[in-house]
Amino acid sequence: MRKKTVGIQALKSLAAAFALLSGGANLQAQSFGDTTQFAEQLMKEVKPLDKPLHVKVCLFDPLGKVGPVYNLAKDLSIAAQRWNLFTDIQVFTNEGVAANSFTIGQCEAVGITTLRARTFNPFMGSADAVGGVQNYKQMRTLMQALMGSEKLYPRSIHNQYQVVGMGPLGAAYVMVNDKAISSIEKAAGKRVAVMDWDKSQARMVQQLGAQPVASDITNFHTKFNNRAVDIIAAPAIAFGPLELYKGMGEKGGIFRLPLVNLTGSVIMNRTRIEKEVPDLDERMMKLRKFGVQFVDLAIQMIEKVEGQVPAKYWMDLTPEEQKKYFGMMREARIQLTKEGVYHPAMMTVLKRVRCSHEPGAGECSMTEESTVAQ
Repeated sequence: MRKKTVGIQALKSLAAAFALLSGGANLQAQSFGDTTQFAEQLMKEVKPLDKPLHVKVCLFDPLGKVGPVYNLAKDLSIAAQRWNLFTDIQVFTNEGVAANSFTIGQCEAVGITTLRARTFNPFMGSADAVGGVQNYKQMRTLMQALMGSEKLYPRSIHNQYQVVGMGPLGAAYVMVNDKAISSIEKAAGKRVAVMDWDKSQARMVQQLGAQPVASDITNFHTKFNNRAVDIIAAPAIAFGPLELYKGMGEKGGIFRLPLVNLTGSVIMNRTRIEKEVPDLDERMMKLRKFGVQFVDLAIQMIEKVEGQVPAKYWMDLTPEEQKKYFGMMREARIQLTKEGVYHPAMMTVLKRVRCSHEPGAGECSMTEESTVAQ
């Protein structure tokens, strides 16, 4: 039971931002295990609302009302009452249903993965582009930019929707049921689980010459464990909770190269809230800056859980293979941006982040992913 609790702790970040209308999605259980202490810290930064604000929230938690996201949200909603914020939380085990309920107005805020958040904010939702962030140092820089930058703050708002918080959930690695699938060429013809609503995943699989198998976040792991698919992309922190070692058996492994660095987002519909909270944007900026200071703690926790995956499963690619993968992902980003799946301004931000860490990389002298991001 402890493995499941620890493994899903990263998802707890989804609960924080809506509970306090903040960027606190970066906070992890370790940083506010004591919600009273967390509330005391935040009270120093942000004053209570002048009058009560009631917000309906849709929350995705794979385990429903017994899950850590929902239970943390309940604890934080109690603390949020100190700011005159009162939340009515409805939990969903199906992320698509949670997102749809938010779309049709059954709730005014929603906690979901950023991949799904692209529907509500194309710019922020493109942060999880394939190969966009290649390691946790880059993720740290990206979170500081997206959550702590006043210049990029307007980008968090798209029409009536605003991404009020975003936090790292861990890198998604390619996992195979046979280490013989050791190169791009050898993936040809293999069955790969892809989210049925995410075009970017299907595109990547098609470029491999592999066979995409439509799945969703609730069943992709069972398909892998039952050998219905040969390859999946999943966070290493899911290795224990989802029992992915069953799908790997004695022959499987994990490529030590992130396909995507996943994040979670909390989104709100500003339509009513900005009318009742005139200084909403000022509050949001303060709260986001408060939350971004916990990014390091979030990443440390993710790395600690990743370190619990047995060494025998990890597979290191040759420099030549890494170059092929990064090149393939770059081509996929460029094409998907042209097709309108990814936002061009976010592709510029991601490239700047990568090149700030690896200025000598070949892509840094190329212009295809460079636009004016303002």
